[in-house]
Amino acid sequence: MASKIVDLPKGYKPSEKEEYMCQEHLEYFRRKLLQWREDLIQESQETINNLRGEVRDVGDEAERASRETENSLELRTRDRYRKLLNKIDQALARVDDGSYGYCEETGEEIGLARLEARPNATLCLDAQERWELKQKQMRDSR
Repeated sequence: MASKIVDLPKGYKPSEKEEYMCQEHLEYFRRKLLQWREDLIQESQETINNLRGEVRDVGDEAERASRETENSLELRTRDRYRKLLNKIDQALARVDDGSYGYCEETGEEIGLARLEARPNATLCLDAQERWELKQKQMRDSR
C-alpha cells in the first residue's frame, strides 16, 4: 500500500482522537523521517568537509594526538549516522507499505508518543523491554 501525499495543516500533530496510522499520521511521520534523514546527511557532509579542510601539519605530538582523537570520534559518529540512515530508510519503507507504527514482534500499535520520540521504532514498549532484557542476560552470561 503506497501512501498518498496528504496536505497537512500547518503545525499538525497526530492525535489519539484520529484513527491510528491514518493517512495524516503516515504523512506526518514520513515528513518527520525525511527531515531527520536530511539533517543527518547535512551533519555528515559537514564532518567530511571539516576533516578535509583540516590542516594536517600539526605542531607537537600532544596536539597531533588530540586531533587524531577528535577525528576518530567524528568518524565513529559518522558510522552511527550511516547505521541510523539505514534504519530511517527502513522506517520510510514501512510508511510506504503500511506497516509503519506497528510492532514487528507482536503486531500491536507502537503508539504515537513513542513514535514521536523515536520515529524509527520497530517494537512496542513491552517488546522493546523484553529485547533489552534478553540482551542484558546474554551479556551477563558471558
